[in-house]
Amino acid sequence: MSKIKRFFSKKKEEAAFKLRIGGGMGEGHKLNAPKQEAPSTSSRRKMDVYVPPKRHELSNEARAAANAALSRIDRKDSRDFNTSLAAIKAQAKRELEAERRQKEELANSTSASSVPSGSNAAAAENKNLACQGVFFRCPLIGEDVLSKKAWKAKIKEFLYQQLESERGLTACLIIQNCNVKEKADDCIATLIKYLENIIKNPDEEKFCKIRMSNKIFSEKVRYVDGALDVLYAAGFSEVQIDEEPFLLWTNEQTEEGLDLAMLVEALKNSEPIQLELDRNIKVLLPSQARRVVLPDDFYRISPEEIKREQQLRAEAIESSQILKTKAMRDREEQRNLRMYRYSLIRVKFPNGLYIQGTFNVYEKIADVFEFVQSCLADESLEFNLVATSEGKFNEEDMEKTLYDCKLIPNVLLLFTVPTIPTPVAVDVNFLKEELLMLVQEM
Repeated sequence: MSKIKRFFSKKKEEAAFKLRIGGGMGEGHKLNAPKQEAPSTSSRRKMDVYVPPKRHELSNEARAAANAALSRIDRKDSRDFNTSLAAIKAQAKRELEAERRQKEELANSTSASSVPSGSNAAAAENKNLACQGVFFRCPLIGEDVLSKKAWKAKIKEFLYQQLESERGLTACLIIQNCNVKEKADDCIATLIKYLENIIKNPDEEKFCKIRMSNKIFSEKVRYVDGALDVLYAAGFSEVQIDEEPFLLWTNEQTEEGLDLAMLVEALKNSEPIQLELDRNIKVLLPSQARRVVLPDDFYRISPEEIKREQQLRAEAIESSQILKTKAMRDREEQRNLRMYRYSLIRVKFPNGLYIQGTFNVYEKIADVFEFVQSCLADESLEFNLVATSEGKFNEEDMEKTLYDCKLIPNVLLLFTVPTIPTPVAVDVNFLKEELLMLVQEM
């Protein structure tokens, strides 16, 4: 089965699954029926400890991180960085000690908070970026990890390559993926109307031809990527009638293996090809974890608007002495949160190492736990994460989003294991050994 047909087949299965779920929600119960006994307290799982399910295989994130590390190793110069566990632990300890010695000095340093100007500012900002951007995968097309802009170009190239073999179905996806949403929606609605008119009235001449200079056709169909290919696959062809261009439909010219009803269904079920957010896993030493500058991809707004927001913040610092009501503070906080699409999550382990991953702001706390779990050498280990603002997460927090918990745009979580005392945990490596290859020299 081709990738295009697999896409529509998957949509069909999802629709059928939703129907089955809707029709089989199980038996209800009467309001006056006796209540079922709740499970005993002893059988409940502790609410303050996240108990992950047992897993045996590497997760996609961990496997991708290991592959990326191997690629970097192939490209790096002859001066190899020692990624042995002992060397990494020693380096982390040295940096933690240095960090403690310099803590007071850094807190009082004015140079750390100064912002360079001009080209030096851009260079410094790029050097201090916590990550180089937000990256995605597209399982339908391949295993590449690219930016959203790069994927849009690659998806368009992929779809146009499929036109020759499956013109009708591919053209439906081109409309959705190569045009802005409003234009795509108007175009699809118009095409469905054209095709349904022919299905209902196949012998009506007025429905079998479209004047190409028609205002609706010109505005909503003619100049939309993929639209004419849908009509050609449906059986339309360009002709001249009274020296004016028309599209004329004949059943004989319909694409082989395709009929109008199938094409209408494809138009209704087509949607943008979904990208999967790549965690972009990094393993950091304490000195590397100081970099907290986020790239522009994390914002919902343009770089110019970001600079304007930064100026407003600078002005807000000057007027920080002004008394604000709680409502004013809440509005300002919500406005700041809405600026971001993604959040950078860092998890600090007792031995001083950090793991870093990128998340959508509407992903859940459970997704963060799953990410951390996939990086552990023992994935069945019971652990918890502690946020300075929220404290320790419990079972009720698992369905909350990062936005709900205000873990935006970047946050540091502390990794804890209830069964291992802190002095002992300092000497324990919790991460998979293949992830240690992600630790790089600064």
